[in-house]
Amino acid sequence: MSKQLVLMDCDGGVDDYLATMLLMTMERVECLGVVVTPADCYAHAAVSATRKILDFMGCDRVPVAASTVRGINPFPRLYRRDSLIVDCLPILNQQDTICTSLVEQTGQEFTIHTLLNAPEPVTLMVTGPLTTIAVALDTAPEIEAKIQRLVWMGGALNVPGNVEKSIEPGQDGSAEWNAYWDAMAVDRVWQTQIPIVMCPLDLTNNVPVTAAIVRQMGKQRHYPLSDLVGQCYALVIPQDYYFWDVLATAYLAHPEFYQLREWETTIITTGASQGRTKIQPGGRKVQVMERVDREIFYEYILQQWQR
Repeated sequence: MSKQLVLMDCDGGVDDYLATMLLMTMERVECLGVVVTPADCYAHAAVSATRKILDFMGCDRVPVAASTVRGINPFPRLYRRDSLIVDCLPILNQQDTICTSLVEQTGQEFTIHTLLNAPEPVTLMVTGPLTTIAVALDTAPEIEAKIQRLVWMGGALNVPGNVEKSIEPGQDGSAEWNAYWDAMAVDRVWQTQIPIVMCPLDLTNNVPVTAAIVRQMGKQRHYPLSDLVGQCYALVIPQDYYFWDVLATAYLAHPEFYQLREWETTIITTGASQGRTKIQPGGRKVQVMERVDREIFYEYILQQWQR
């Protein structure tokens, strides 16, 4: 069976690193590169941490590109500081040099170059905002034909968003952060014919990171990858944390774990609902991850991190 070609676009949060780690364990996936969009992170630290993780996993052949796009609504500094912590974890700093290459092109340029030169259409696995993709599409519209599908962790359809009014005054609480960072970019991607598979908060709210599963990772910490994963989750366990990006990424390897439903949607780009991904009859059709076999998903990720 041939491998599916995947280009990863993440934004430097803890769950983005974990999703990248999971992707690297997939045997039937060929990752063409990892683009870091500077959203839920400090860009330099996130790029550095990503490269160190790829080194750690023996995946230094996978290039990393730093996007230079900017969003409309910045993530809070409290969220972004996790990138600084992960970059300084001792387990990632045992070597003096980083072997994984940082390409000279910007992330948006690298996206265009990679898609145009790929031998077949590519799956975009995006675990952050869609801004880098939107800018690439504006710059080189011909890349749309080289995108097989977009799998995106983002949006909230029938549940409240996670942009809290206490943090973002004037927002009505309906938006999810990856969409809210740059709603115009989401709307730009929605105008394409690219097949879209969404992993929204509707699903991720049902798949929390629990103390029990973190303890299970602890029991297998003699595997170096499990040790690193456990340290990352220990960093965020005091928060209400969910398998956002990891859940979305696991779909690439095991779509049979999930039930999808088609919704017609639209993107709200202004006002108090800016960033809302709204169900709208007659709107853009997207496939939405509606259900997942949670126990099988938990078993799968524990298995993959025994490397």
